[in-house]
Amino acid sequence: MIALTTKQINEIAQEIDCGMRCYLNLKTGRLIATPDFELNFDDGKEFYEEELEELENNWGDYAEIERPHSSDSFKFMVDFAEQLKDGNRLKDRLFDALNKNKPFSRFKFEIDNSGEFRQKWFDFKQAKLENWVTEKLKEIQND
Repeated sequence: MIALTTKQINEIAQEIDCGMRCYLNLKTGRLIATPDFELNFDDGKEFYEEELEELENNWGDYAEIERPHSSDSFKFMVDFAEQLKDGNRLKDRLFDALNKNKPFSRFKFEIDNSGEFRQKWFDFKQAKLENWVTEKLKEIQND
């Protein structure tokens, strides 16, 4: 398997964060990102005909880099809240959000209304996703 650059890992993490499915050609390093048509049905499939044809014709050359499961994404949110200083009101609000119904939407609301911490969350999540991608690539290599 080829080694990916930091830029390529960053790109995969960003695609995953946008809800895309990412496939890596293990011979060439080509990345194909498509919407999850299983969730979105066939909506917009015509815009990805070339990529889908490439995947279909060369399926054995590609490995999917899976998105984190919701439990993993929840852990990212917990990790972010935990690293905030004790006594930080946002930390308390985030843990409160995470311990109620609909923790994802509640967490998002708190982050969206947190001023400077909003960008800190995005940077933190991006780093977590890049680590996730790196780990998934190691797993693919070991298969």
